[in-house]
Amino acid sequence: MSANIGQFPLLPNFSEKKNKISIFFFHAFFYYISFSYFYIVNIYDMELQGTVKKLFDAQTFASGFQKREMVILTQEQYPQPINIEFLSDKISLLDNLKEGENVKVGINIRGREWVSPQGETKYFNSITGWRIEKVSENASEPTQAMPQQSASPVSNENPFAGDDDDDLPF
Repeated sequence: MSANIGQFPLLPNFSEKKNKISIFFFHAFFYYISFSYFYIVNIYDMELQGTVKKLFDAQTFASGFQKREMVILTQEQYPQPINIEFLSDKISLLDNLKEGENVKVGINIRGREWVSPQGETKYFNSITGWRIEKVSENASEPTQAMPQQSASPVSNENPFAGDDDDDLPF
């Protein structure tokens, strides 16, 4: 018998994951195992981390609605410029930011449907920010511990040499 199991790339670690394993038998000579990954993503509990690439001015519309946008550049193998909009009272979160700073942004993904006058249906998505946390540049770099100066001399004696009772089961 031989098994044909496909290789899967590393998948993101979402909060909940359901695995489905399907087994198909053919002629009793071999079998095939198929893995399908289903992710349940809470679209109201996501974050993006990156460098602030561009900050735009606040926009006020005739209805009184306000929004302000920023673009962050993700820090991954293929960096992506992601446009995030901040609405109404959340636009003040961008006041203390500067281009080039590293940030972690709490986001929501929103979608909407629009029907044109010709009857054609279109779908739009938007990324809305609701929280910003500045990330220090040193946090992403591993730190190396410095050896401490010891005031007392180091002993090379075995601290367990005098113990006669052996309570280990093996």
